[in-house]
Amino acid sequence: MKSIFLLTGPPGSGKTRLIKQAIARLEIKAGGFYTEEIKSRGVRQGFRLVTLDGETAVLSHLYFKSPHRVSKYGVDVESLDKVGVAAVNRAVKECELVVIDEIGKMELFSAKFREAVLNILNSGKRLLATIMLNPNPCADAIKNQPQVKLVTLTRTNHPQVMAELQDWLNTEA
Repeated sequence: MKSIFLLTGPPGSGKTRLIKQAIARLEIKAGGFYTEEIKSRGVRQGFRLVTLDGETAVLSHLYFKSPHRVSKYGVDVESLDKVGVAAVNRAVKECELVVIDEIGKMELFSAKFREAVLNILNSGKRLLATIMLNPNPCADAIKNQPQVKLVTLTRTNHPQVMAELQDWLNTEA
């Protein structure tokens, strides 16, 4: 069995929702983080990280002045390192499953994040993550690792992918 389950797909396909649904059903100890939109009056302002043990940090925002930008959002790499990378590193040491939502453009600005992901790839630890669909040298290298099961989520295959993910989660590594 592959030790890494990566979900990819276009924005709005439900990757984060699927991750949250899957971890809500877990009977094993998991750690890491997921991302969620920050909205004001229905308009997306940015993204926040939420660790599985309840810590939060703003990852990106319209009003952040940062040399690291994705579209109109400034990215706070320091917050990612302090909260997100710390949660991932704790999970590698303490949990049966590491969760990362997402391995994307914003997160890949961080050298500490890239290092943490490489450590997981080399550790044999089980990883459930979302990863950007668009080509990116770092993301593509991760997708092509032999221990990776890469599944593309669409708006129409959610039930099938959830069943496949549940089977993977319920199988011993």
